[in-house]
Amino acid sequence: MWDYSDTVKEHFYNPRNAGALADANAIGEVGSISCGDALRLMLKVDPANETILDASFQTFGCGSAIASSSALTEIIKGKTLEQALEVSNQDIADFLGGLPPEKMHCSVMGREALQAAVANYRGEEWKDDHEEGALICKCFAVDAVMIEETIRANNLCSVEQVTNYTKAGGGCSSCHEGIEEILAKVLAERGETFKAAPPPEKKAPGKMTTLERIRKIEQVIEKARPNLQRDHGDIELVDVDGKNIYVSMKGACAGCQMEAATLGGVQAQMIEALGELVKVIPVKATAKLAPNTLPA
Repeated sequence: MWDYSDTVKEHFYNPRNAGALADANAIGEVGSISCGDALRLMLKVDPANETILDASFQTFGCGSAIASSSALTEIIKGKTLEQALEVSNQDIADFLGGLPPEKMHCSVMGREALQAAVANYRGEEWKDDHEEGALICKCFAVDAVMIEETIRANNLCSVEQVTNYTKAGGGCSSCHEGIEEILAKVLAERGETFKAAPPPEKKAPGKMTTLERIRKIEQVIEKARPNLQRDHGDIELVDVDGKNIYVSMKGACAGCQMEAATLGGVQAQMIEALGELVKVIPVKATAKLAPNTLPA
């Protein structure tokens, strides 16, 4: 359970400025429904002095995404475009009395939507500075530039923090090494040394009982679930048959284009936790699981 402030709860249950803005003359769209979060920010800007007269939003996301969007619209109304562009993601979080670390990416999405809307008003095409070849997290399509800027803007110093703010590294975890390299670069700029988290302790294979082995598998599943649930998906352990571990992908994760990458990440963590080669296999939740009916 996330620890939400009263202000976050208030803006989630009673969001301000939600819905379409019929006479909007600036629209910013960021995120992707397939990745779990999407935000459309609409502004009515006075051309005479570029003051934001009204703002509204439509979002697909969690309670923090709704609260962050609501807060953003309240913050920027009455500001000029230049003043609005000075609003940081931390300003959005502060307005809400703070966000859980795992939800800070919602405030970052609001900041990006604002930049996109202002660019739209000015007849420009907003770009997230993605550069081909610089994609770091393939699970959530987060590039090196965004990670660098977020680390600098929020004084981040660990992979876990980067995941909380950008979602990068929250899927298969294969990009953690790339994130560490960026952290090392940015921290060096401010005279600090990046220290990677120590690798998890490995247990010698063949020492676990069947019960210990299943518990290890369940621990990996439980570790993966929050990130998937954040994107309106889930994963559940269905059965274990020797080296084969059967799981059910649910919600937005079922049939997602990134399902294979997610399962690959879970499988890698299973191998790490168990100290043996195993195979994670998705099955339908309704599948009959008698041993002789399991897929090869």
